[in-house]
Amino acid sequence: MNLESPKVSVDKSQEGIFSFITNLKNFEGLMPDSIEKFEVDGDSFIFGLKGMPEIRLVLQEKNEFDKVILGAASSKLSFTLTIDIIKITGSRSEVQLFFNGDFNPMMAMMVKKPLQKFIDTLSGNILKLKN
Repeated sequence: MNLESPKVSVDKSQEGIFSFITNLKNFEGLMPDSIEKFEVDGDSFIFGLKGMPEIRLVLQEKNEFDKVILGAASSKLSFTLTIDIIKITGSRSEVQLFFNGDFNPMMAMMVKKPLQKFIDTLSGNILKLKN
């Protein structure tokens, strides 16, 4: 299952967004209002949203300054969240999130809407970042 957020144009440099996103503690501020748990542990963080199981994301890859890939720590739920950062000008960037998950058709049908809403919320909160 592949999902993507809308592209958002942010008043922040490509390096600034990359630095913000690779500091995993900052993800807490990007999470939806329904967050009930958020803990960072090294190169990973665990979060829980109301009514959903807790998920641990691990920083799998970072390509300075244009891409960050987070992946699920559990083999039961195999997915990645890729954040592409494109430089527009020195102080303006474009960000888009891509979710790629390997789910059976029934699971995909159940989680598609909540996951799309989740990545749209992350994207919308990234839009609020300023230099």
